[in-house]
Amino acid sequence: MNPAPDSSNTNKKRSTGGKKKRSAVGSAIRALGRGLSHAGKAIHTKPVRPTPGGSPGIEQYLHNDTKEVPFKITTVDYGRDFHDARSDVSLEQALNSPRKEGQRVRWINIDGLNPHVIDVVCKHFGVHTLVAEDTLSTHMRPKIEVFKDYLQIVARQHYHKQNELKNEQVSIFLFKDTLLSFQEHAGDVFDPIRKRLMNHDSRFRSNQADYLCYALLDSIVDHLFPIQESYTNDLEELEDRILEAPTAECQQSLFSMKHDLSRQRRALWALREVIDGLYRTESPLIGHDLKPFLRDVQDHTIQLIDLISNARDTAASLGDLYQTSVSNKMNEIMKVLTLMSSFFIPMTFLAGVYGMNFKYIPELNWKYSYATFWLICLISCTSLLIFFRRKGWIGQRR
Repeated sequence: MNPAPDSSNTNKKRSTGGKKKRSAVGSAIRALGRGLSHAGKAIHTKPVRPTPGGSPGIEQYLHNDTKEVPFKITTVDYGRDFHDARSDVSLEQALNSPRKEGQRVRWINIDGLNPHVIDVVCKHFGVHTLVAEDTLSTHMRPKIEVFKDYLQIVARQHYHKQNELKNEQVSIFLFKDTLLSFQEHAGDVFDPIRKRLMNHDSRFRSNQADYLCYALLDSIVDHLFPIQESYTNDLEELEDRILEAPTAECQQSLFSMKHDLSRQRRALWALREVIDGLYRTESPLIGHDLKPFLRDVQDHTIQLIDLISNARDTAASLGDLYQTSVSNKMNEIMKVLTLMSSFFIPMTFLAGVYGMNFKYIPELNWKYSYATFWLICLISCTSLLIFFRRKGWIGQRR
């Protein structure tokens, strides 16, 4: 019979393993803090795709080339009676700084997808390596994954920056009293939320992290309304331009708008599924009081999908209008050329007859033949002009 394992030894091994794990994470945090200082730098992340045939998980991205990817960390700690927002904090401060008494939520936002930072943060919070890899895969379709201790949400945000429409992925991890958000670049649609968090009477102060998660998704959806309004105005202006003078630039603008609208529609359809998943989940991380707010976001999403569908239909109609306008313009040009050619048909016929090399053509020896030739040409052209005007091919038909 094998002896029963000593419970004291087992507990010692577990304790030692836990200490080693925390020590390893702490060492990684300190190493990143010493090796990387990107405050004030422009945050821009190139799209990352897994190596074909590579090992699954975030480990395949942990090489020296990715250590210098810039990032910026901001934190917001808040409770019913206090609010503490900090920018350009170190990774160790963001993860290990003590929480105040009465603190409800800590929001950690990271701009810039540095694989080493994401790896340390996810290990600190117990996020699986495959889930951490999704944060780096910026081509992900919006989705929601429910785990025992946290929720993972992938969404796409759209916003205008320097007169250009930006589109980037946002990864959100919801814990009981912590929310993590990873963004590709600096700049987002969450500034109104940051301002509301400063208000002592806002709902954030009396709610848990799930309400902050809802607010982030709501902000992503609401920022699409002014974008759709701008597209509607652009389509109206484009319609006027097409009716007045269709150009190749009009067609290029139409293609660009249709591409952007299709991309937004795909993202919204997937985000609708995400919100529906949040509404239906039985996870204790989503409170029952949050359900009405999630329904409201879902209604806004459906409304936006209808607006985008209408805009796409309008863009398609304008494409047909452009083709019709170009065809009509070409028809007008061909009409003018045809009418001009018609005036020369009688003259060409007369010139062909009297230009033949027959020996006996009586009119050639007549002294009024040249004047008669031009008189016949003038009469025939005048007759054609009267005929065309009566048909309405020249001028307005009466």
